[in-house]
Amino acid sequence: MRRPKLVHFTGIETDEYIHIRASMTYSSHGKFELNQNIKDFVPTKPIQSLGLLSSNEFRLKIVGLTQEDQESTIRYFDSDVFGNFNFKIPQTEGHKVAKIKLFETRSHPGLELLIGSFIPTKIYRPKKILVTDFDKTLVDTRYSTMKEVILSLRNPIHYFPAVDSSIDLVKKLVQDEYRPFVVSASPHFYENAIRDWLYKHQIFTGNIFLKDYRSIFSFFEGDLYTKDLKSQGFYKLNTIVNILLMTGIPDDLVLIGDGFESDTIIYLTLAALLLGRYDPWTLWNHVKREESFRLTNHQHVRFLSKLYQLKNMSDAHPRGKLKIYIRCKQHMLENLENRVFNLDFANNLKHLVQYYVG
Repeated sequence: MRRPKLVHFTGIETDEYIHIRASMTYSSHGKFELNQNIKDFVPTKPIQSLGLLSSNEFRLKIVGLTQEDQESTIRYFDSDVFGNFNFKIPQTEGHKVAKIKLFETRSHPGLELLIGSFIPTKIYRPKKILVTDFDKTLVDTRYSTMKEVILSLRNPIHYFPAVDSSIDLVKKLVQDEYRPFVVSASPHFYENAIRDWLYKHQIFTGNIFLKDYRSIFSFFEGDLYTKDLKSQGFYKLNTIVNILLMTGIPDDLVLIGDGFESDTIIYLTLAALLLGRYDPWTLWNHVKREESFRLTNHQHVRFLSKLYQLKNMSDAHPRGKLKIYIRCKQHMLENLENRVFNLDFANNLKHLVQYYVG
């Protein structure tokens, strides 16, 4: 029988809420054999997950348990048309949720299918958050030609050369107790392949955020449009803002990206909001004209409200630390270090950027 399964799950616990982002799909029960030889396991190829391009709707029953395994709350949530969930559970003093059980109740009427049990991630003070790009930052991937795209789909990610300097930087920060989040513009069905690569390189995180291509090609659902296939600004900044709305304003934030596309201006825009105390409306009216963003009216309205939420949270929080690391090639280093941005706020804050060769 086809059974619902989680593709992605992120649970973040704050003082007031447990924030959950998850994605579900169907899998055929019984394909995995417990007696399979361990030597037969190989890294996942992205093409093996193309089934995730299908869309299904699900309903989750959330059972919250206290530290003593007593039921604290029971709630139901419906997914969007792609099987994605984004919700939060209030924390009640004296009955705080410490563990979560997930049941799917829509796919087989009358049955409650146990999906899994989870302990939300608690980010303690001081909050130290690390957000890193993946393509051309941790791995020197190439997707510029159709041949390279096909090679990417048919091969595990370790087919492409790893960027050792970036890997070492991420590992060092994780050892310094930064909580890592991976934000990439790779298609959402690359998640298993990316997780395999991360674990192989001893970077252990389930907080992987990828671009949902179903949203791009849907006429009526989602925040992304066909122009977002090449323009990464809105997607990446929107995703990082979502992460910070989940975790709360960090005391120490590190952003890692590459100098090949738009990571620098995306990160400096976020820095202007968190550190520069720029008004979101003024800031966004400058940024939306940039080629990296190219907003639609729908995106403009939806995202501006999130910027104001983040601004209000930031104003109520003592100004923290923010550092930006941008990976580049040796021949690019001097040009990037002397780069002059079109936007005044970016030039005022570019001292936060540290370029490194990788």
